[in-house]
Amino acid sequence: MVLVGVPLGALVHNLAPGGLFENPGLHTALSWAISIGRSLPFLILMAAIMPFTRFITGTNIGIAAAVVPMSLAGIAFFTRIVENSLRSVPPSVVQVARAAGGSRVQIIRTAQLTEAVPSILGGLTINIIAMIEYSAIAGTIGAGGIGYVAVTYGYQRFDQGVMLATIVILVVTVAAVQLIGDALVRFTTPHARVRGTVNA
Repeated sequence: MVLVGVPLGALVHNLAPGGLFENPGLHTALSWAISIGRSLPFLILMAAIMPFTRFITGTNIGIAAAVVPMSLAGIAFFTRIVENSLRSVPPSVVQVARAAGGSRVQIIRTAQLTEAVPSILGGLTINIIAMIEYSAIAGTIGAGGIGYVAVTYGYQRFDQGVMLATIVILVVTVAAVQLIGDALVRFTTPHARVRGTVNA
């Protein structure tokens, strides 16, 4: 998700008018594709791409079948997060990097992404929490995990104890991810500001 979302988000951002690889037509096409991936509720996305999932994995059920829609949804979400994070980078940072003779790839790596690290980490935290939600939904197609336990042993057997336990586990997991994400954002923000000041 991160390995694809970061470069793809940087590409989409820099294909926009005024970007390092300005190409409005390609930017619009990629932006629309990402928007479609983000706009579909995950359950509908799983159903819509079942033929593609079966072509890739050979099955429509189980963990392998859940990986495909989860990957597509996660990449689309994180790509947009990276793109929006890069938009918040002051134009002066890019201008200074250009004046220093940096190549376009160097500018993206050392100026844009470096400056946007705290924002990207905050977005990554949100994305991971969304993936936890998606994994619970994926349990409905036999992908295992907490969602499968909740549906099979809690909902279908009317066992309120199991349902309550799964809810507590989900809440604790999400809270832990959020705390770690917030700590990483706080840790990187001062360093990002120092780097931005030095570059300026």
